[in-house]
Amino acid sequence: MTATAIIEPAPDLIDRLIDREQQRFAELHPKSAAAWAEGRQHFLYGGPSHWMRRWAGGFPVYVAKARGAHVTDIDGHGYVDFALGDTGGMCGHGVEAVTEAAARQLANGATMMLPTEDSLWVGAELSRRFGLPYWTLTTSATDANRGAIRIARMITGRNKVLVFSGCYHGGVEEAHVEIRDGKVGLRNMIHANGVDHAAVSKVVEFNDVAALEAALADEDVACVLAEPLMTNFGMVPVADGFHDALRALTRKTGTLLIIDETHTISCGPGGYTALHGLEPDIFVCGKAIAGGIPAGVFGVSEEVSQRLRKHVPDVNPRQRQSAHLGIGGTLAGNALTVAAMRAALGAVLTPENYARMIGNAERLAEGVRAVIAENALPWHVTQIGARAEIMFMPRPPKNGAEVIAARRGDLETLLHAFYMNEGILVTPFHTMFLMCPATEAADVDRHTGVLRRFVAMLKREGAA
Repeated sequence: MTATAIIEPAPDLIDRLIDREQQRFAELHPKSAAAWAEGRQHFLYGGPSHWMRRWAGGFPVYVAKARGAHVTDIDGHGYVDFALGDTGGMCGHGVEAVTEAAARQLANGATMMLPTEDSLWVGAELSRRFGLPYWTLTTSATDANRGAIRIARMITGRNKVLVFSGCYHGGVEEAHVEIRDGKVGLRNMIHANGVDHAAVSKVVEFNDVAALEAALADEDVACVLAEPLMTNFGMVPVADGFHDALRALTRKTGTLLIIDETHTISCGPGGYTALHGLEPDIFVCGKAIAGGIPAGVFGVSEEVSQRLRKHVPDVNPRQRQSAHLGIGGTLAGNALTVAAMRAALGAVLTPENYARMIGNAERLAEGVRAVIAENALPWHVTQIGARAEIMFMPRPPKNGAEVIAARRGDLETLLHAFYMNEGILVTPFHTMFLMCPATEAADVDRHTGVLRRFVAMLKREGAA
C-alpha cells in the first residue's frame, strides 16, 4: 500500500490570497482609500497615529460612527467590532453613562489641575476593586508603568526592570526587549534609540521559574513588570503555580512586583488580580477604565507608600514647593477623565455586564472550536474572561519562544483582511477578540459564520 503524499500549498499562495483580499478591500472602500491618500499628505505614516496604518486591508477604514459593539465606515459598511480600540473601547462605543458624564464635565471644565468631588469616589472605588490603598491617575497605562518603574527604582536603589519575552507594556523603553534565537534584542521591529538595554532591562521567558530565579538572584532588579497572563503576543496562559513562584521570588530578593492589567481587566471587575488573589506591590491599569477617554492608573501597597514617603514626603504647608516625583503631567487626573472613570466603573464595568461579556466570549470560543473540529485544523482558541484568541498552532503556547517558532503571520494577515471584507473587526496585531456589554449572541454567531467561510475558501484554494 502506497502512503498518501502530503501536498503542501505553493510557497506564494497565501501571499496571492492576501493580494486578492486587499484588492477586494480597495474596491469595497473607495472613500476610505481616498481619505487615506489625503491623510498621507499631512500625517506622518498616514494617520493621526502611526498605529492606524497596521490594518490588514492595506489602509484603515475611516469611521463615520460607532455605537455599542458596531462600527460604520464612511463607505457605509457596518462591522461587528471585536477589536474595541484594542481594549480602549471595552465599555462599548458611545455608552450613555460615560457620554453623559463626559458632557456634563466638559460643560464645567475639562482640566484645571485641581481635584473634583468625583475623584473621591474614584479613589475609593479603585481601592475597593483592586485592593491597594493609594492611587495616582495618569493619561495612559504607559505613563502609569513609567511612574511605577520610577518609584521602584527610587525606593530600591536598583536600576533594572525584568520583563517577559513577548510582553507589551506600552511605550516603556525597558520593556522593548525579547529573546529571539536565544539572544536578547529589541522586540516588534523597534529601532534602537541609544538606550543601553543591558543596563536597564532583563528579559526571561514567561512561565519559566528557573530562569526567573536566576535573573533575580543578583538582586539588581528594581521590579518585575508583568501581565497576569500574556495577551499581546498571542495569548499565553499562565502555568499552574507560576504566580506563587513569582511572588515568592520577588519578595525573597527584595524586588517589587508590578502587575499590569491593562488588558486583563477583561477578566472581571477587579481584573485577574482580584479573581485569583494576586498580591502586587504596584498595580497598573489603563485604556478601558475611563470608557475610552485616555486614562491610566497605578496603585501602591501600604509598604510601598511608606518607603516612598521617606524619599518624597507629603506637602509641608510652610514650603512653597514640594518635591516632584518626575512623573505625571498637567493633564493627569483631569476632571473630564475622572468623570468618565466614575461613570465607567460605576455603571458599565459591573459584575452583571462582566457576566454577559464573559458568556459571549465563551460562546465565541465554542463556535471557533466547532469550526476547528469540523475541519480537523491544527489550530486552537484560548478564552480567558471576556477575551479570546485564535492561533494557528495546535495548542496554547507556554511562552514567547513558542509563539515565535510557530506563528503564521501571513495567515493572520489573510484572515484579518478577509474578516474586514466580511464585516468583522479584530485586533490588527494578532487575532484577539474582546466583548463589550453591548455585544450580542448574534454578533458572535456572525463571526462563526465568517470563520466558516474563511476555512472553506482556504480549502477551495488548496491552502488548508
